Amino acid sequence: MAKITLDNLAHSYLPAPKGEEDWALKELNHVWGDGEAYALLGASGCGKSTLLNIISGLLHPSQGRILFNDADVTGQPTAARNIAQVFQFPVVYDTMTVRENLAFPLKNRGAEAGYIATRVQAIAQMIDMEDTLDRKARGLTADAKQKISLGRGMVREDVNALLFDEPLTVIDPHMKWELRTQLKALHHEFGHTMIYVTHDQTEALTFADKVVVMHDGRVVQVGTPEELFERPAHTFVGYFIGSPGMNLLDAEVAGKVARVAGHEVPLGGAYDPPGGRVQIGVRPEFVSLGDAGLPVTVTRIEDVGRHRIARLDFEGSALNALLPEGVPVPGDGVRARFEPGAVSVYVDDWRVTPGVA
Repeated sequence: MAKITLDNLAHSYLPAPKGEEDWALKELNHVWGDGEAYALLGASGCGKSTLLNIISGLLHPSQGRILFNDADVTGQPTAARNIAQVFQFPVVYDTMTVRENLAFPLKNRGAEAGYIATRVQAIAQMIDMEDTLDRKARGLTADAKQKISLGRGMVREDVNALLFDEPLTVIDPHMKWELRTQLKALHHEFGHTMIYVTHDQTEALTFADKVVVMHDGRVVQVGTPEELFERPAHTFVGYFIGSPGMNLLDAEVAGKVARVAGHEVPLGGAYDPPGGRVQIGVRPEFVSLGDAGLPVTVTRIEDVGRHRIARLDFEGSALNALLPEGVPVPGDGVRARFEPGAVSVYVDDWRVTPGVA
């Protein structure tokens, strides 16, 4: 296992980057704790895979260093970094059996035959492929091949880190849940440093100890799932995490009050925001409908089982509220009230705290 330090790291695919938009990965300084499980979460094209490939050694950064346990590995090839990486699409040897595929990383390093057999059997059980161990990989389904690829990544116990690049894309939904559970069990048993790239918030929030949210080549927040939900540091985090995501409205903020299109919204603290674009954000879980708050029109109601989503219109801006089961659907003249303590204030997309400019 290893502590992984990213020191002044940045990358551009252009030979002579000029403006900020030329950098696929903006400058980053971060420490991945030894033995922790992280998820790299963000939309397609935000820089997740670029960062993972730099950590693994498949890509050399334009600037900065990567350190494993304080040793500089920036110039080392992938093999010298002692990591295992699982890619989005399966990488297997079709002419080998499932057993031979799983054993290959251990045989390649001269492991003892008895240990290899025991370890392969354990991994086969983990990925639910005990009955196919002696079948050739050729002809197996795409999700079966991806399970083999996943198993090969997990078969070694001595790696510095396990890196997963959207490894469950081709896996059926039920098996995705099972494999995420097994990955967490593997982490708890062996304490590997794990980094799991995904654009799926459910995968990220159920797998990781900490989630690293990326947007436009930049890390915008690192935190536990609870921290990302309760205190989004950036409007993208609020929007991207949650279903539906955070409601955001342009506002003027002074003291304990925000003014939104001439209407007052109470806040949970006193603010003195600096100049810039000011917005308030509140999650749909903290919006209630009644006779106080912003005047809204209910455009539709969506029943999603445990609750209903009220889609609202406020002077051309879309808002969402969650209605518990049994609460009647409001009629005309309804207003949306925000729970003051759950309202965040953002300046130029970054969260500010009460009383801090």
